[in-house]
Formats: sequence, structure tokens, C-alpha cells
Amino acid sequence: MEEKVLVTDIARFSVNDGPGFRTNVFLKGCPLHCGWCHNPETIDISPEIFWKRRLCVQCGACFDACPRQAVNPPISPEHLQEQASDYFKIIPGRCDRCMKCVEACRYDALQITGKPMSISEILDEVEKDRLFYDNSGGGMTLSGGEPTVHAHFSEELLRQSHERLIHTCLDTNGHCMWEVLEGIAKHTDIILFDLKHLDPQKHYELTGVRNDLILANLEKLCSFPVEVWVRIPVIPGFNDGIDYHKLAAEYLLGLPGPIGRIDLLPYHNWCQDKYGWLGIDWVYREVEAMDPGLLEVYAQIYREKGFTATVGGSGFEEMKKTGRMNKR
Repeated sequence: MEEKVLVTDIARFSVNDGPGFRTNVFLKGCPLHCGWCHNPETIDISPEIFWKRRLCVQCGACFDACPRQAVNPPISPEHLQEQASDYFKIIPGRCDRCMKCVEACRYDALQITGKPMSISEILDEVEKDRLFYDNSGGGMTLSGGEPTVHAHFSEELLRQSHERLIHTCLDTNGHCMWEVLEGIAKHTDIILFDLKHLDPQKHYELTGVRNDLILANLEKLCSFPVEVWVRIPVIPGFNDGIDYHKLAAEYLLGLPGPIGRIDLLPYHNWCQDKYGWLGIDWVYREVEAMDPGLLEVYAQIYREKGFTATVGGSGFEEMKKTGRMNKR
């Protein structure tokens, strides 16, 4: 029987996660707990339940179906839709994720996050967009969560992608043993490596882990035969200062090998609904999304050091410059 892992999404036609048009495969499970995480449903390695209150008619079917009394009894739909309502359908401390409530819901108000998929199932989906890869220089980007959590699966998925002549990118936070990253990198064309902060204490405060292992892996990757793009999520109050980016530029310049490019990723809060669907609080809920244009001053710091730097990681302009856009 083929090994399977949980996939939260297969997103098509991305131009922000590697060259060309890409299909992003999001695996579930991550060792970091970044305070600003835009995909909170990918952190826990197990299936979870989204409860979408706007779809819930309070019929009580999920309440009746739950064997552990882990579902709150229905209330009036009018009360439910009140903005200040703190009502949440699932009681986390009692729920064992048997998913009987999801099975009972007829309105898609309860949904499972995380679908078990095999390598062949994933690649069959990815292959559907081969024409777009061929015309744009794109391919598959393996993301998450954190793909290195599923070390053997990710390595084999990328290896078989190459067998099918599909260009591969790995989007990683770098927090894993070097042997794991090395094995996966052998089957990867471009590593998209997240650099969140250089200070180990600040890194720990907002991600839950120190950055020693991450920085050591980045340095080793730069001596490895693989192209590395560094991606820096720019987060208000965390790493959005001019002095920090001057320091980061000097650090990257001192690495033992070249960096293919640097992508500055502006913080956004478009994921607020996901936190609500999971019934968890989000410390960045009230923080406004960054204007990407404000990051140009940071990008210029890296350009002055000789790096190619983008804001948002967009590959659209690159495709036009290299003639990879389909001209039909």
C-alpha cells in the first residue's frame, strides 16, 4: 500500500513561489508556530475541523452525532451571526476528531482540513497543468506546513517529479536535521528558504524555536549543488526595520555560496477566517496588512549589495522578461 500524508491544498497557477506558473502542494505538519502564520491549518500534523459559522444553520445534526459530547448545542441563527458572539461549535478539550460531526453536517459548515494522498495521487493532479509549466518554465512547489516533517515522503515525491520531468521547488523553514534536508535537496531544482530572523531569542519568541539549526542548514545549502532563494516574511514589529535588513543583507553576503534571489514577503491578514474556523485566537488579528510598495526601500538595500530582490516573490515580470509567457 502506498504511503500517504495529509494534504491541505493543491493550489494551481501560483506565480509567487518559484519561476513560472506553479502548482503548490501544501503538506500538513510544522515544527514552528509562527505568530503570523498564514496557514494555521498546516501546523498540526493531524486532521482538524474547520467550522464555518456563516454556513451553519444550527440544525443540531452534529450535536446528535457526537459520541463524546464535544459539540455545543445549537443556538438561534440570529444569535450565532452576532459579531460579538463567542460561541464555537466544537469543544476542543473533548474532541477526539472522530469526524462524525463532519459526516452529519449537510451544509458544509464542518469540514476536514487534511486529505490523505499518496505520491501518485498528488503527481497525477500536478501533471494536469503540465502545459502551463512548459509554456512558463514552471512546475511543482512543495510547501506546507513544513515538507521536511515528512522526510521520506517529500524526498520520494520530488524524486518522482523529476522522473516525470517536472521542475521542483521546496518551500522550507529549514528546521530539520541536515541529513533530511540534504536528501530532499538532491531532487530539488530550487530551495525557497525562509529567513525569519537572525536573532535567536527574537526568533524563539515568535516561532517557538531557536534559529541555530536553521542558519546552519542555510549555510550548508549554499555550498550544495542546488539553487537557493531566500524568502524573508516582513512582519510588523518583528523584522520590519531598516537596520535589521542592512544586517540581514550583510549576513547573506557572507554566506559560502551565492543566493539566487531574495523575496521580501509583506505581512498580510487575509487568513483571519482560518483562525476563526479553527476556533483559535490570532495575535496579529488587528494588525493591518502591509502595503507591498513600502518594502521597496528594503529591497533596495539588498540590490545595492548585488542581490536580485523582489517584493512579494512575483515571477510574473520575470516570465515576461525571459520570454516564457505563452504568446498565443
